[in-house]
Amino acid sequence: MSKEAYAASSRLRRGRCSVINQVYLVTAVTLGRARVFDDLSAARTLILIMREDARRGSHETLAFVVMPDHLHWLLQLQEGSLSDLVGRVKSISARRLGTRVWQDGFHDRALRAEEDLVTVARYVVANPLRARLVERVGDYPHWDAVWL
Repeated sequence: MSKEAYAASSRLRRGRCSVINQVYLVTAVTLGRARVFDDLSAARTLILIMREDARRGSHETLAFVVMPDHLHWLLQLQEGSLSDLVGRVKSISARRLGTRVWQDGFHDRALRAEEDLVTVARYVVANPLRARLVERVGDYPHWDAVWL
């Protein structure tokens, strides 16, 4: 990792705290923006890992979309730290896919109580539309949301 990339990754972690029951919007990017998740099997593997972790009680996924080169994930943390959760999902997915998949670090934003979760969830799942990958959200295979 270059000095610049390490400094940027360090800035992402500075001041990060994890609050149980807090809702977070997380973005994780593939290494070099490689289009790893153009592959159906790779995308479904990541989704399965996220669901397995939720069943263990670490979080509740509210919405997600797996884009070709990144993940947007709206979740409510239920135990542990956000860094541990995201690190675990990234690590397990890399092991199962048999290659280094992810850039170091991730971006997160804690949602304020007054923010409308449905609006944020719709924003997340509409990413394929904005990226012009599909003409309708329902045409994109790698998303889910609890309210939509």
